Amino acid sequence: MADIHVRVQHDDFSLDAELARLADPLRRCGAIASFVGQVRNDPAGNHALTALTLEHYPGMTERSLHALASDAAVRFALDAVVIIHRIGTLQPGERIVLALTAAAHRKAALHAVDYLMDHLKSTVPFWKQEHHGAQHRWVDAKHADDAALQQWQAHDAAR
Repeated sequence: MADIHVRVQHDDFSLDAELARLADPLRRCGAIASFVGQVRNDPAGNHALTALTLEHYPGMTERSLHALASDAAVRFALDAVVIIHRIGTLQPGERIVLALTAAAHRKAALHAVDYLMDHLKSTVPFWKQEHHGAQHRWVDAKHADDAALQQWQAHDAAR
């Protein structure tokens, strides 16, 4: 059974501390893969992004993240999964999300991180509001995110 750690928090996370959590010499893992997402200064029109506010549905979000991590652990035979997602108002350059996977082999760990992020962006109840100076707008789902999720679904159907 995989070791699963899921957190939703305001505070930043330590990549070193989370990697150390997975570096247990008693594990059979030969690979740890990671993804760190951060706020990018993606201008909308002529207005630079000044902040990004992330909201969630407490309780439901954590359950959804845990279910996603558990699904990935089974699907990719993972030893461990860590998902940390921040909420609140973040500035460009600040970290938003961490996904770590530990597996016996590299490809499983890498595919699992990709799977986690594709599903997290489309299925977990988080909402983003971009701030461009005095202007604010809620971020809609992106076609590319839906397409990435559909590729996993097509892969499942082909199995």
